[in-house]
Amino acid sequence: MQSENQKPNFEFVALMASLMSIVALAIDALLPAISDIGIAIKSKDPTVNQLLITMIFLGLGIGQLFFGPLSDSYGRKPIVYLGFIVFAIASVICLFAPNIEIMVVGRIFQGIGLSAPRTITISIIRDSYKGDYMAKVMSFVVAFFILIPVVAPAIGKLILDEFGWEAIFYVQLFFGLLVAIWFWKRQKETLKREYKIPFSVRVFIDGTKEFLKYKETIAFTMISGLVTGAFLVYLSASQHIFENQYELKEAFPYIFAGLAVSIGLSTFLNGTLVLRFGMRKLSFMALCTFCIIALLYVIIFWGTPNPSIYILVTFLFAQFFCLGFMWGNFRSIAMEPIGHIAGIGAAINGFVSTLLSIPIATLIGYFVDDTVWPMFLGLALCGLGSFIIFMISKKLKPS
Repeated sequence: MQSENQKPNFEFVALMASLMSIVALAIDALLPAISDIGIAIKSKDPTVNQLLITMIFLGLGIGQLFFGPLSDSYGRKPIVYLGFIVFAIASVICLFAPNIEIMVVGRIFQGIGLSAPRTITISIIRDSYKGDYMAKVMSFVVAFFILIPVVAPAIGKLILDEFGWEAIFYVQLFFGLLVAIWFWKRQKETLKREYKIPFSVRVFIDGTKEFLKYKETIAFTMISGLVTGAFLVYLSASQHIFENQYELKEAFPYIFAGLAVSIGLSTFLNGTLVLRFGMRKLSFMALCTFCIIALLYVIIFWGTPNPSIYILVTFLFAQFFCLGFMWGNFRSIAMEPIGHIAGIGAAINGFVSTLLSIPIATLIGYFVDDTVWPMFLGLALCGLGSFIIFMISKKLKPS
């Protein structure tokens, strides 16, 4: 097991990032293929087809609520294996789905399966580190994790052009198998025997009661939901924005990759700066900048058509650069007081933030039809809401 103040080794960070990266691969590699899948399963409404992206998040939210407590009872590793099995079965459902409804069910179950490695990765990190060291590890994990969104759409496009959309699901299955074997061979169990909690309904009730004791945990869980919801609008609508509004179908994977690089770069910088400045100060400065950039776009382009692609990408690059200083730190701040219930704590944190993010994304995404402006309005509103909660949490936090 890692020491809580020991410098993280490269393999640990890479393995944790790989566990989380399967989620990104399952989402982002499919983006270039959405319209082709729609044609294959006779679903021609782009708004409906976006459910193939947003509904996997519903599965992620539901699944972690169960897998987190189970991992507190039976250990981290067995539950990760269970998640991989569910993911494999769900992938087969997607491959043979005759219509959009069945495929959406498959995507939800893909999300449920992937919620195990995604959530339990955070629990493993919390088992092994604490405080700013935990934030440092989270930052490096997310920085590696960001490499997948950088390359996934381009890989998905290549696979789509050469072998068809079905091959994307086969590649996901193969990658999942490789990571599962690596995890089995190289990662030790991190949950100490004395911290195991017998599984029962009381686990949910007692865990929720304990979770609700910590106002800072509640506040930063809500902030994570708002920020994730705003980003999810971009993620689900990006294909429509770049391929339909800007008519850049061939360039879409590369634009998406460039914007993902901005998040990866800032996340890596966060990992090097967080021990010097602290996760609260860094994330607060980033949140303020995030709000300012979104508000600037809303004011400048109010009532006008879309600006040039270069202006849009510049704004989005700056916007997403801020996210790298926010995501990992917000989650680390939320998790810091609840290390004694890391499994159920991570589950509740992820479930609530996801539950907040999906309706936000669905509502804002409905308006992103002919122009990108509503998306930036959503980013601004979510950022301002997060800022208000952040300020309130400062006053509530005991000295």
